Amino acid sequence: MKGVSVQPLTLHAMDGVRIDAGHLPGPEGLCLVLAHGFTGAWRQPTTRRIAAVLNRFGGVIAIDFRGHGRSGGRSTVGDREILDVDAAVRHARHLGYEHVGLVGFSMGGAVVVRHAALHRGVDAVAAVSAPARWYYRDTKPMRRVHWAIERRPGRLAARVVKRTRIAGGTWKKVPEAPHEVVGRIAPTPLLVVHGDRDPFLPVDHAEQLYAAARDPRELWIERGYGHAESAATPALIRRIAEWTASQATTVH
Repeated sequence: MKGVSVQPLTLHAMDGVRIDAGHLPGPEGLCLVLAHGFTGAWRQPTTRRIAAVLNRFGGVIAIDFRGHGRSGGRSTVGDREILDVDAAVRHARHLGYEHVGLVGFSMGGAVVVRHAALHRGVDAVAAVSAPARWYYRDTKPMRRVHWAIERRPGRLAARVVKRTRIAGGTWKKVPEAPHEVVGRIAPTPLLVVHGDRDPFLPVDHAEQLYAAARDPRELWIERGYGHAESAATPALIRRIAEWTASQATTVH
């Protein structure tokens, strides 16, 4: 990350999967864990750009989810990835950060919702462009995503083109969807952010998450915003970082 000192990390999820990560040091008070979307990685320029903005507000730990980038294992597309986020949260506490906030995009948004609900132990959660439910296929981009996940040629293409290794077959047990668990996040503050021009997921995903959550919660429907990291403007990222930092360090 240009102009920013990054400390490479090797973390280990509770099931033994090796997780590649980078730490951007900040004041000991706050660490923001950055969770990328499907086929992303923390070294990608878009993720690095977001991490640099977040770093203005605290330390940052950006991870490669399992099966992505330089991490080990295979992607389970939102299921066991909560263990990857948990490894980053545990390391942030080990480094001495008093407060930890989660910022996740797309698949990463679903993962941070599920982590905060099922593992707890964080101080604020921002889910951006996140799916509320599994198996959504009503847009062309999401049908392409499901082809990459469910079909052998799709998984091969994802591995070759996107360096994303996806576990074959279906979930042995379908994990609880984000909208089914989001109500358990409270009293941790939750921010749901979605664009009204998202080509992957319509705004009803954000509305479903918000409706199922409990206060304290906020819903931002952003005019003209598309999907996840690549469409996020510096101004939007800064607003999300400000909200997360403020909420994570406030006693609720």
